[in-house]
Amino acid sequence: MASPTTSELLELTAAGALRRIDEGELPADEVFDAYAEVAAAEELNAYLWRAEPGTRPTPPSADESEQLRGLPVAVKDLFCTEGIKTTAGSRILEGYRPPYTATAVRRLSQAGARVLGKTNMDEFAMGSSNENSAYGPVLNPWDRARVPGGSSGGSAAAVAGRLAPWAIGTDTGGSIRQPASLCGIVGLKPTYGAISRYGMVAFASSLDQCGPLTRDVTDAALLLRAMEGRDPLDSTSVGIDGGVELPSREDLGGLRVGVARDFSHHAEGVEPGVAETFERSLATIEQLGGSIEEIELPHAEHGISAYYVLAPAEASANLARYDGVRYGLRVDGVADLVAMYERTRARGFGLEVKRRIMLGTYALSSGYYEAYYGSAQKVRTLIARDFERAFERCDLVVTPTSPSVAFELGARTADPLAMYLSDYFTVPMSLAGIPAISIPAGLAEPPGGGTPLPVGLQLAAPAFAESRLLDAAHALELAIDFQERPA
Repeated sequence: MASPTTSELLELTAAGALRRIDEGELPADEVFDAYAEVAAAEELNAYLWRAEPGTRPTPPSADESEQLRGLPVAVKDLFCTEGIKTTAGSRILEGYRPPYTATAVRRLSQAGARVLGKTNMDEFAMGSSNENSAYGPVLNPWDRARVPGGSSGGSAAAVAGRLAPWAIGTDTGGSIRQPASLCGIVGLKPTYGAISRYGMVAFASSLDQCGPLTRDVTDAALLLRAMEGRDPLDSTSVGIDGGVELPSREDLGGLRVGVARDFSHHAEGVEPGVAETFERSLATIEQLGGSIEEIELPHAEHGISAYYVLAPAEASANLARYDGVRYGLRVDGVADLVAMYERTRARGFGLEVKRRIMLGTYALSSGYYEAYYGSAQKVRTLIARDFERAFERCDLVVTPTSPSVAFELGARTADPLAMYLSDYFTVPMSLAGIPAISIPAGLAEPPGGGTPLPVGLQLAAPAFAESRLLDAAHALELAIDFQERPA
């Protein structure tokens, strides 16, 4: 078989490229060079740093059984990479080059992958549209007047726009799944603790989790398999017992899929096209042999309220380290140290980051701690218990991923609550610490008409049941057969 053309190469899934490389039909260097060239000319603002065409990072020697054969991978700019600038999308870290590499990235390199570039993102992962980046918004490859979702919008846009075969991002309240939904790709948030957080710039430490953004479910399993595992540098990491099996299931026979109707349908702002696509997906589940079980998630609707107390509270502590002394931006020319702190943070942080630091500091302040932070922790516990009870009756839970298709740039920037509600369906799984995946379920017209845009379907499973989750998603992916691509 002849070697594929560049356009054909860019359409290959990562697993497809690996097969071609193994069969001797495609040199791994050719794959890297092709993506380096398109990344260098990209117009989506998806990358903040990229490898120069013709330069190929040499991965450390890898275990042949896990070899990713030199394939390029795009890395969210929240992961520290030794000698390569890491900004977390913020001016306060402009020019910072870490002296070490995040464990997730290091494991990918040890498995043979090469870092193609660092992707744009909402500043410190705070956002649902990628408009909070200090380096400008990422554009959705389906419609450049619309957002790609956030905070891992650069990674999602790069994969959907054929600027990378696959990518990694982080998910605190939906930051992998929501942009995957808006860009028409697969996004997986693993169980909290499945992948080490060492070297990830912290937002909310009890929620942050690394995960893959890919063209299909098999590629997500391949990346997860390479990254998961216990890490002595992260005391919260435990890995996935038994590892990750590549998905092969083609039906859902015997699986019970839970639907919480009140939660899935009564959320404020669920667009008609999203609701219709969700109902079609439920019919597909039944056609594949799965049974739909009515379940209750009575506290899930309070997830957004709890999340926007807990996450800013943790952020207010984590971001205290950016003081102009140790790394990043420093505003000099002031009379005393406190003034230097204040001016550095005022100039270095964007508006959304400042908003969340103030919210979090207030929630933790004397006299308000129990009323806000303490109450939010109780709600988090109740949400986790809701899922535990649900999984006694079903094997998986299904919801839409996002209440809307990709919205226009600037449409929600003046209304933080409307922006926060973008994560209505994804936040509860983050609070419970359970794995969840978004797969493309179809296209829907945006309100008011226009070019149809991707809609995501979210599946969630019990903690550390990633193999079950991936298998079910694989079967659904085959049945839905989403073949549409950005123009």
